[in-house]
Amino acid sequence: MTPLGAIANAVLTATPWRLERRLEVDARRTATCRILGAVGAIVVAGILLLITGRNAFWIFWQALDAVFGSQRGIEGVILRAIPILMTALGVALSLRMKVWNIGSDGQFLIGALAAVGVGIHMDGPGWLVLILMAVAATLAGAVWMLVPAFARAYWDVNEIITTLLLNFVALQLVTWSALGFWRDKAAAVIQSTREVQFTLAGLPGAQSVTIALLVPLVIAVVLWWVFRSTTIGYEIDTIGGNPRAAGFAGILVPRRIMVVMLFTGAIAGLGGMLQLSAPGAQAMNAGFSAQFGLSGFIVAALAGASFLGVIVGGLFIAAMFYAGLVLQTKGLSVYIIFAIYGVILTGIALGEIAAGYRLVRREKEGGGDGGAAESAAVAEGASP
Repeated sequence: MTPLGAIANAVLTATPWRLERRLEVDARRTATCRILGAVGAIVVAGILLLITGRNAFWIFWQALDAVFGSQRGIEGVILRAIPILMTALGVALSLRMKVWNIGSDGQFLIGALAAVGVGIHMDGPGWLVLILMAVAATLAGAVWMLVPAFARAYWDVNEIITTLLLNFVALQLVTWSALGFWRDKAAAVIQSTREVQFTLAGLPGAQSVTIALLVPLVIAVVLWWVFRSTTIGYEIDTIGGNPRAAGFAGILVPRRIMVVMLFTGAIAGLGGMLQLSAPGAQAMNAGFSAQFGLSGFIVAALAGASFLGVIVGGLFIAAMFYAGLVLQTKGLSVYIIFAIYGVILTGIALGEIAAGYRLVRREKEGGGDGGAAESAAVAEGASP
């Protein structure tokens, strides 16, 4: 039982109920509990805002209007969702194997840096340059993951440490490129690399959203199919469940870990290129990532490595970020916005934990097995 479950059980000691862990939790129940957790967290955040003298109804209305009130708001959410979805999909893939890739931000930056190198030095048709930028970014993300992958697969080195530390190395390389060897000497205020002159084609009817939106959607569908219908997906899930048993079953565990980790880096690296090719983002500086990797990790973890859940969660997180930016322009403190973020994400996490438990009536002394079975059946029928 988790620490939170133990605390809840201690609270229920004086009642005729107790918490019992579910042996299996279906996806529908988990999704429902996450939604209820988010709704409950929004209610709690609203109460806290009212207690501190702020108009919670006005704040939430402005947030909804910012996201859904105009085409600009919807496209703003999508633009922020694309890099978050790419890093989240990479992390979700590794989590299926119980590998914790904390370095998606670094892989994202290195992919974008490789794409910049191709974009500012190569002449040719725009479509060809963009394809080569995508290839370079994908390979760079995979290469950046090579050392952590090899160390984890063959030496059992903790991937959390190696991937996290490489984030700082990647950030320093980006800063060096913006201030040094690829610096745009024509820029007088913002220190950045030279601009890439090509962007991806826009979606029909969109003002700023490009075909980059299709990439994470296609990757999510392909990964869903791989884990649903192929032997490779089954082997990855088996390694995630019990690596030793997977080895006894004939699965080449180290090789599979290497391949999966390289793929996670490649997906995040490609995300860097997609962000670079968005309108208005064709140059790199120290703030290029905007913590997309961290946001992607949060999305993947809260989604339980579900690829459909990643899409929904990524859009939700992007909507919160965009609404927060708009609310800042209306005078709301950034600290209050971060507090609301934290409350909502905590509510979603608590909802996921709650999905793994059910309330069971305690057996009365002398009640016998029949009474216990009846009580458990009643609780099961009453549980959500």
